[in-house]
Amino acid sequence: MSERAPRRDVPEFPNENSERVFWEENDVVDFFDWDNSIEGSLPRLKPSTTTISIRLPDALLDQLRSLANERDVPYQSMMKSFLAERVAEERDRRRRLRAPSLVAETSIIREESGDGGDSPHRK
Repeated sequence: MSERAPRRDVPEFPNENSERVFWEENDVVDFFDWDNSIEGSLPRLKPSTTTISIRLPDALLDQLRSLANERDVPYQSMMKSFLAERVAEERDRRRRLRAPSLVAETSIIREESGDGGDSPHRK
């Protein structure tokens, strides 16, 4: 068993920013009291995933398993990764589609309020 360095005392911090700087430069392990530590127990901890059932064509499942095998990863993990990437792409696409409509709405509001410059609707 390796020798542990003696525990150091955590200094008093005048504010949160100085504490943040301190912990960016130091490792909490150097300040942990290993001799008085206790083993944690989280009996009610629930998994953060939900089991689902999905029907896939045999050919698609075979292709997924083959790809996963080539990448040396479990096929279900690869499927989760594929789904996460696609969901992110769809969210980005929707944000891009919404952005021009927000610009158009803002332009209409400016024209109606008289802030639109050389608007033909101004009196």
